[in-house]
Amino acid sequence: MNSFASPQTLVALPFAPAVEDLYSRVLDAILEQRLHTTSRFTEESLAQVFGVRRSDIRGVLTRLSHQQVIVLRANHRPRVAQLNVEQTRQALHARRLTELMLVRLACQRPCPLVLERLRTLVDSERQCTERGPAIRLSGEFHLQLAEMAGNAPLAHFLSSLVPLVSLAIAQFDVALEDYCAWHLHEQIVDALTRRDAAKAVMLLDRHLDHLEAVLLNAQPLCSQKRVAG
Repeated sequence: MNSFASPQTLVALPFAPAVEDLYSRVLDAILEQRLHTTSRFTEESLAQVFGVRRSDIRGVLTRLSHQQVIVLRANHRPRVAQLNVEQTRQALHARRLTELMLVRLACQRPCPLVLERLRTLVDSERQCTERGPAIRLSGEFHLQLAEMAGNAPLAHFLSSLVPLVSLAIAQFDVALEDYCAWHLHEQIVDALTRRDAAKAVMLLDRHLDHLEAVLLNAQPLCSQKRVAG
């Protein structure tokens, strides 16, 4: 990937709508724990479950493996990654350092188009009551915010951390209200609109503090349902 890639290229990769929809559906299944660490599945079985071609599933699994959500090994079935507390702590620490810088940069160049997308995402978060989509939408908010910062390498790095933290939320016993912070996201958008970097950083830092406290003290969530076998 060259050094002149835009944040849009790195954060919102130009996948076809159908492929992007399939990615969201598979990720939702993982975040809802219908696909979990002990699920036995193959490209073929997932293709049948989701009603798509095997090559499409392969592309989604490859993308998820780059985000460390899926583990792909030669001559082994794909599997959902299992995170421990230390891995989660490290991901949260790296995310904090990266995202606080990104929000400062975003305040220097608020983009009306991205701000509108962020407000639309907040509306979707407010209305969402399902665990998997709620986790995914919350993560998408932070990736869209990173796009506005205009620093492609930092945005790309964050795009590898947000799905990992989302997976940690899914794998630990975290209540919906503990991570679905649409009201805080709304305040962050307001601060970005006003170019109030101090307020935006304070809100984001508080958000990440809360998420860290919840995740690092939660118990693993027992997985019950499978989507493929």
